[in-house]
Amino acid sequence: MEAMHLSGVVLAAGRSTRMGRDKALLPAPEAGEPMWARQRAVLAAAGAAEIFLSARPEQAWTREARGFAAVLHDALPECGPIVGITAALERASTATHVAVLAIDLPRLPAAWFRELRALCAPGRGAVGRRGEFFEPLAAIYPRALMWPAWEALARGDYSLQALLRRGTAEGLMAVREIAPTDAAAGWLENRNAPESADAAALRAGSRA
Repeated sequence: MEAMHLSGVVLAAGRSTRMGRDKALLPAPEAGEPMWARQRAVLAAAGAAEIFLSARPEQAWTREARGFAAVLHDALPECGPIVGITAALERASTATHVAVLAIDLPRLPAAWFRELRALCAPGRGAVGRRGEFFEPLAAIYPRALMWPAWEALARGDYSLQALLRRGTAEGLMAVREIAPTDAAAGWLENRNAPESADAAALRAGSRA
């Protein structure tokens, strides 16, 4: 069987409109390091040999961020995370799979990607699903999904849910079902509002 070679990408190109400040610079709950560093470390612990950063050109902090193979700027701004994911699949030419992690998932551990990795195979990635909805921003994508992603972008379809429905139907993605009582349900809670950021900052400060 072909060996699995994993790359990773931290998705940080969102405008953080609801938060009112760049979520990548918020303190992580565990130790207070910025979220971009926390997510990079999670991907490294999950086995990603090279890690990319998906960001906007005007995010000045990205020029000082260390530990990334490259910073990827969206070719189609304002079209959602599918653009950054596709760019990472294109750039990760030595990998068979790319682990994707959004900047606003402060509780997600490397253990989640290890679970998904166990479901992967040559040409097949893995994604969590709660009910009818996939969790596309903490998933492992095979590079084989790059072609369906290109086709979706070409016709102006920026829905990751639609892309993953096609991926599962074509055997390109395995599904890890997530029950409401599953620990993973808590791991996948995102941080989008100022109140959640302030609570995380207080927790981080209490550990300092």
